[in-house]
Amino acid sequence: VMMTALVAALGFLPMALSTSAGAEVQRPLATVVIGGLISATLLTLVVLPAVYPVVAGLRLPFGGPGRAAPAAVPEARKRARAEA
Repeated sequence: VMMTALVAALGFLPMALSTSAGAEVQRPLATVVIGGLISATLLTLVVLPAVYPVVAGLRLPFGGPGRAAPAAVPEARKRARAEA
């Protein structure tokens, strides 16, 4: 992840630093792309690993680590068999 973002950002660096004709259009584009690469890298390497354990530990109504919903399934099957 780091190498990909670094190579892409370094590729846009000449465009971000250019002062030639047409640079007034290229410079903002390169700046936004470099900023996006940096923020995406930080989100991937810092925020995502920090948030994952919090989300993985949630008890979700449709199952998941807590498996709250499947506990009622055997009782529902027993009632359906008894009614049939």
